Amino acid sequence: MTPPGAHGGRTADDAQLAALGYTGEFDRSMGLWANMALGFTYLSPLVGVYSLFAYSLSIGGPPAIWWIVIVGVGQLLVSLVFGEVVSQYPLAGGIYPWTRRLWNRRYAWIVSWVYIWAIIVTVTSVAEFGGGFVAALFGIEATPGVALATAVALLVLAFVINYSGTRTLARIAKIGLAAELIGVIALGLFLLLFRREQPFSIFFDTLGAGGEAGYVGTFLAAALSGLFLFYGFEACGDVAEEVADPTRRIPRAMILTILVGGVSGFISYAGYVLAAPDAQLQAIMAGEDVDPIPTILESSLGTAGSKVFLVVTVVAFISCVLSLQAAGSRLLYAFARDRMLPASGWLSHVSERHAVPINALLVVCVVPVLICLFVFWRPDSLARVTAFAVLGIYIAFQAVVLAALRQRLRGWRPAGLWNLGSAGLVVNVLALAYGLFAIVLLLRPAPGTETFLDRWIVAIGLVIVSGTGLLYLFLARPDRHSADIPEGDAHEVAQHLQQIRRDAGVPVSEEIR
Repeated sequence: MTPPGAHGGRTADDAQLAALGYTGEFDRSMGLWANMALGFTYLSPLVGVYSLFAYSLSIGGPPAIWWIVIVGVGQLLVSLVFGEVVSQYPLAGGIYPWTRRLWNRRYAWIVSWVYIWAIIVTVTSVAEFGGGFVAALFGIEATPGVALATAVALLVLAFVINYSGTRTLARIAKIGLAAELIGVIALGLFLLLFRREQPFSIFFDTLGAGGEAGYVGTFLAAALSGLFLFYGFEACGDVAEEVADPTRRIPRAMILTILVGGVSGFISYAGYVLAAPDAQLQAIMAGEDVDPIPTILESSLGTAGSKVFLVVTVVAFISCVLSLQAAGSRLLYAFARDRMLPASGWLSHVSERHAVPINALLVVCVVPVLICLFVFWRPDSLARVTAFAVLGIYIAFQAVVLAALRQRLRGWRPAGLWNLGSAGLVVNVLALAYGLFAIVLLLRPAPGTETFLDRWIVAIGLVIVSGTGLLYLFLARPDRHSADIPEGDAHEVAQHLQQIRRDAGVPVSEEIR
């Protein structure tokens, strides 16, 4: 008897991959929850809330929490578009193959160039920030040398776990998911229920944020509290060739990542605000307390409870670095598999023993280590080096949304087993509108910046990265050396996949749902 989903001795996943021009090299050992855990630990609400709690509160006051809701809804729209795309194109690397097949190889090259550098600097900043928690856990003074050692240790540990294979990656991602949920939801609820110092109406009280100026501009300036939190769900698609039944599971995993991440981030942020005494809230608002969460935890949980939270936090940081490395390595692998990079043969090598792109993984570990060494030499450079990362990720996301809309307007009807049907066009347009709005907010100079460099550092970083990418694209012409893999073929592939399913005996009514 033919197993469910099999087709001519091959699984339906293998048949769809072959139809897209590739032969599988990975182990399909990742299920729905492991895939969702990978995206969730990359998104990491614990890291996001902790990183920007004081910053957003000092700019926009307690109402800044509503950016978590606004951005969550916007990114949910983006994830729905991604879900349709990945269901038709369940290919390793995510952003790169999606943009290639929705537009063309040159478009895919520059978008992916921006995205890979955004991932690299993001993994560097997460490792650097996580080093402080490692030092605190072991009671070590966070000197520059200690910060370097702990950041490098996090990067190397994540590399070793990733090298062990997809099964190990999935297990650690699930552990990271549990740690995140304990660290954000359980702790947030505890603070809400048992350590509340403020009324719930505090979230509608600006507490004087913005001074005499209108609050709308002040509220917009605090947008980073949400924008920094909601990305990482695309990592679910980066490992598409390692997921069983990816056409159905990955879209669901992306949506779950957004929903669970948004709820947990909101509860965590609310818990910290409501547990802060009046004096501390005023100090945060005045910019005098730039790292208030340890104090809140110490007063709410005691010394022992704070140590437990540190353990949970370190696990969450390890999982976040792990997921970032995994996503970046699959993107490099996809790039190199199509011969779009120098040393493509080396970068696209997949370990036979562990079924992972070992050399691509090595690059995503070594380059952040080198950046950590630069930061050790110039400690004031970390913020400037990483400033464009969030913007770069949002631009890459919207490049996919724009390409999908372009194909849709040319008659494409997504043919994955998961899609939005007649609502797809409306969702696509709304997702693009939201994305453009988010990009404008990210380009706005940060409040309080005075020098030209600091005011426009995000835009300058983007210009440098995209400029070098465009220069290489036009001088080296990597698109001319590309493998003979189709581009801009969304409509043709949709028709072909539908025919494959008809030949396999899949009822038409079950093809699109």
